[in-house]
Amino acid sequence: MESDERPGTMLSADESWKVLKRLQHGRLAICVAGEPDIYPINFLAHEGVLLIRTNPGTKLAGLTVNDKVAFEVDDVVDDEAWSVVVSGTARVIESQTEIDEADKLPLRPWIPTRKYTYVEITPVRVHGRHFELGEEPERH
Repeated sequence: MESDERPGTMLSADESWKVLKRLQHGRLAICVAGEPDIYPINFLAHEGVLLIRTNPGTKLAGLTVNDKVAFEVDDVVDDEAWSVVVSGTARVIESQTEIDEADKLPLRPWIPTRKYTYVEITPVRVHGRHFELGEEPERH
């Protein structure tokens, strides 16, 4: 069967990290009690990990029950798009030394609220794609 689908170009790990470092918003996917959920979230890619800030609630409870997560970002500029997916483990940062260091980073809440809990996502796998956008091809 012939396909006109253009799956894009695979990004290297370095290229994928460049996409992550230039963006601030993505989606965090978690699974609690066998039910998947996705949260829009702001983040910071820093020294090989992703950092997020959150408050007690479903998202944080989910991360403490099941630390396996996926994180995804998309970027669309003119006629190009990038998509990067990170699979890894999440942990709440509890050491005061680590919290003090995280406080110095440019990671601010997306909405006007105070978020005191930092979560670090350590990647197990990072993979991305680059796409050239365009019109749907004509049928033959």
